[in-house]
Amino acid sequence: MSDKRQRARIQGSWAKPLPKSSTQKVGVLNNQPKHANTTTSGQWGFGNEKTSKTFEFHQPAKPVKEVSPERVIEHLGDYEISLGPSGVSRLRLRPGFLTPEEADWMFSKLLAELPWSQKTNYRLGEAYEEPRLSCWYGELPYTYARSTMAANTQWHPLLVALRETVEQASGCTFNSLLCNLYRDGHDSIGWHSDDEASLGPKPTVASLSLGDTRVFSLRKKPP
Repeated sequence: MSDKRQRARIQGSWAKPLPKSSTQKVGVLNNQPKHANTTTSGQWGFGNEKTSKTFEFHQPAKPVKEVSPERVIEHLGDYEISLGPSGVSRLRLRPGFLTPEEADWMFSKLLAELPWSQKTNYRLGEAYEEPRLSCWYGELPYTYARSTMAANTQWHPLLVALRETVEQASGCTFNSLLCNLYRDGHDSIGWHSDDEASLGPKPTVASLSLGDTRVFSLRKKPP
């Protein structure tokens, strides 16, 4: 390594001491006045100097961020769950959308017959396995977390029937489906926005849960 590079590397023991100058002391800037105190402990001007008053913490008059109170929604109905400046957020909850017998049969069939696989995502340049299994249906590929699921137009017949039932109940149409399988209490999905460009500017999302019950959490994104 050249002498110039050695001097430029200042981390740990790589740095090579600079030659002492007769006109400069270590820790004193070149343009420091002659009368500056260079004998105090510490080289940043603190030393034993006394400040005029000690620091006192005062609670801010207003909270840094106002957090809406948590709500638990369990009953059938249409809800306006947020009226923030970025727009109204609406939720339509339909408990018991399928009978228990229908739901159990569909869950068993989809569990056995869908092409489940574990997707690899990337965060901060490092790969990690999603803590769940999934499969994608749609005419377009689906990309999130820097990983893409290929387009798949071969919908399972049961999924086609479920999509039509959901469309009739909601009055909306749906062109894609992401199936997630949570194998046990350790599997999960993190906070996400469903705001990928391929889903459109204001997508309507229908979530149908089969199997065990779980908490479905929602929170408002800032403007």
